[in-house]
Amino acid sequence: MLELAILGFLADTPLHGYELRRRVAALSGHTRPVSDGSLYPAINRLVRSGFLERRTEPGVSAAQRQVLSLTGSGRAELLRRLREPADQDITDSTRYFTLLAFLSLLPDVADQHAVLRRRLEFLEQPASFFYDGDQPLLSRDVDDPYRRGMLIVARATSRAERAWLHEILP
Repeated sequence: MLELAILGFLADTPLHGYELRRRVAALSGHTRPVSDGSLYPAINRLVRSGFLERRTEPGVSAAQRQVLSLTGSGRAELLRRLREPADQDITDSTRYFTLLAFLSLLPDVADQHAVLRRRLEFLEQPASFFYDGDQPLLSRDVDDPYRRGMLIVARATSRAERAWLHEILP
């Protein structure tokens, strides 16, 4: 999802590495911090693939800075990743929110809605963090107050997201 975030932010405007890192970190939050050790190799892969261009600009001080911009093939790759997300991009909340952050870049609303329908289908399947055999446990079935809390919060979040999806989808 790091590469998707890079492509997505650069679809808006060219950015230097520091600003790109700041935006990606703000999107991914504290749960998945972005280190230079992961960001710059991802940028380099995207440059080698022809999805990004890098140019050097004078910096504020003596140091030059690298400004990154999206190429035409980079924009096509971004749209492909948005239109055809992997199953894990739909089921993992952090990955899904990265996808959702850039979904409006898809020009065809039908393509946007197809992705949202996949998420809704996933959310409408019975699931839990805890099971008794094959049966998902509900919060009322769990004695541990912290596990029960996890289930209560997850249920509320899922309910709110499903309501939003039903509102936005025709």
